[in-house]
Amino acid sequence: MREFIVEADGGSRGNPGPAGYGSVVIDAATGETLAETAEYIGVATNNVAEYRGLIAGLRAAHELDPTAAIRVRMDSKLVVEQMSGRWQIKHPAMKPLAAEAAMVFPVVQVTYEWIPREQNKHADRLANEAMDAGKRGEQWIAGSGRQPKGREELRDQPPPAATATTTAEAKAEADARAAGKVATPRTGWAPADMGAPATFVLLRHGETPLTPQKRFSGSGGTDPSLSDVGRDQAERAAASLAVRGTIEAIVASPLTRTRQTAAAVATRLGLDVTIDDGLRETDFGAWEGLTFGEVRERYPDDMNTWLADPEAEPTGGGESFAATARRMAVTRDKLVAAYAGRTVLLVTHVTPIKTLVRLALGAPPESLFRMELSAASLSTVAYFADGNASVRLFNDTSHLR
Repeated sequence: MREFIVEADGGSRGNPGPAGYGSVVIDAATGETLAETAEYIGVATNNVAEYRGLIAGLRAAHELDPTAAIRVRMDSKLVVEQMSGRWQIKHPAMKPLAAEAAMVFPVVQVTYEWIPREQNKHADRLANEAMDAGKRGEQWIAGSGRQPKGREELRDQPPPAATATTTAEAKAEADARAAGKVATPRTGWAPADMGAPATFVLLRHGETPLTPQKRFSGSGGTDPSLSDVGRDQAERAAASLAVRGTIEAIVASPLTRTRQTAAAVATRLGLDVTIDDGLRETDFGAWEGLTFGEVRERYPDDMNTWLADPEAEPTGGGESFAATARRMAVTRDKLVAAYAGRTVLLVTHVTPIKTLVRLALGAPPESLFRMELSAASLSTVAYFADGNASVRLFNDTSHLR
């Protein structure tokens, strides 16, 4: 697993006042700067700018590798303690920002560390560049070549003190420390007041002619339709979901077999189907249409590498499991944000469903080979606002019997 360091800062010249943030992603092994981001965000408090910097840094790291371990380093004691779960988040402006930050990566992949301000100069410089750009009526542009202003050049304005708080926020911190209270741990059960999670009911499509033969059938093959058995399975799944009565929306992969399965459910529930390309199956390259044994015989070295390394692609330029995981993490985050507090049916394929379950559990990539997922089976994962995920059901086929 790769490890990234995310350093983030934010400041407000006036608190509240003109504000901006800066973030940097660093390779923990080499010290190389992998990404920089900064933005002028208008009038805001220091704490809002700091949280915005954290979110931007996490997103930049996620774009590089959603499976990486993340070590966040900030000079904001407030943000570090709140995101670590040791301080309560009472201020209403902070709660949605903290929830947004917690959703970027699974909680098990992220740790938080407080550092002195002098050790956070890179992110601080970017935040000041963003605020300087805002003062000129511009937005920050990476590599623009403009010389940033240091803190010593800003003596005519209040410094962007990263740990300063508004009166209400300071009182909230003092109350929490005095009462010895801590936030709900970011592992374990969600509190009763967390709110309804975004719940994904994951339906694998019904059988195609390739399914009982256990042939590779991804997004790069012939795009087969459902067989007669598959159509019956789709109808049975639809009937079961209609009885449950909890589905509020349907999103499907663009491939024919998933669209046909989703259509059966949509007809029964009276809902429309939204197509999302992120839910497509892995592209298995030259292996499409072949059985495992046929691939083993024709491409033994490629098969062995593929089984051992999640970054390995199938023969002919297919999609690796690691690439699928990155795609699914982005799709998951997008859908969780779009369907917060709602229950949505995702009609998709073997690898996407197994990957969502694997990511929710924080399981290693090889766990994909240890899951059995039947055609037209149902699985369920709930995603809470604090970043926790709960696997509630896996490979349920009771409706098919």
